[in-house]
Amino acid sequence: MQLYRRLYRHYGNLQWWPGDTPLEISVGAILTQNTAWTNVEKAIKRLKETRSLNVAALARMSHSRLAPLIKSAGYFNVKARRLKHFISFLQGHYGGSLRKMFTQKPSHLREELLSVNGVGPETADSILLYAGQKPSFVIDAYTKRILSRHGVMPYEKSYDDFRQLFMKHLPPDAPFYNQYHAMFVNVGKDFCRKKPLCDSCPLNGWRSVPPLRTD
Repeated sequence: MQLYRRLYRHYGNLQWWPGDTPLEISVGAILTQNTAWTNVEKAIKRLKETRSLNVAALARMSHSRLAPLIKSAGYFNVKARRLKHFISFLQGHYGGSLRKMFTQKPSHLREELLSVNGVGPETADSILLYAGQKPSFVIDAYTKRILSRHGVMPYEKSYDDFRQLFMKHLPPDAPFYNQYHAMFVNVGKDFCRKKPLCDSCPLNGWRSVPPLRTD
C-alpha cells in the first residue's frame, strides 16, 4: 500500500485499459504480447475499419484474411492463430458470448483461459481484469522489474509468485487492481527502463519492507 500511495500521488486515476468493448479489450490483450501498445492500436483500428471486430466476423474469417489485418502488432501469423483459438473457445464454451463467459467464477474461468492455445497467465489475467472486471492481478515485465529493483522479490521468481504477492496481501478489488497495474506500466515506461531514470522517478528514495511471504 505504501508503494501504491506513492505512485497514485504521481499519476492519479489512470482508468486503464483502453478499449470500447470487452471483446476489443480481449483482442488487445492477445495482440499486445511482445509488442508496444501503439502497434496494437493500429491493428485494432484496421479490424474496426473492416468491420471485423466482432465474434461472428472473426470466427468466419480465414487465417489468410485475418493475419494481414493485424500485421502492425508483429508476429501476425502467430497472433492470428491465437485469436482464432480464443474465438473458437468462446463460441464452443459460451456460444460466442463474453457476457456469459464472465458469469463464471474467476478462478474457474482463469483455468479455462489458460487451456486455450496461446493464452498465457498475463493474457488470461488481462482478459479477466480489464475485459471482465474481475479481481485478478496482472503481472508484466515492468512490475517484475520495479519490484526486483526495490528488493521486494527477485526478478527470477515465477509469474505466480509475483501474482500471489498481490492476491494474498491486498483486497480482491478489480478497480484497485486495475489502477495499481496501470501505474506499474506507466512508471516502467516513464522511469524504470532498462537504463533507469531514478533521479526523476516517483519511487526515488522509496525503500521496500522485507519481502512478503508467499507461502
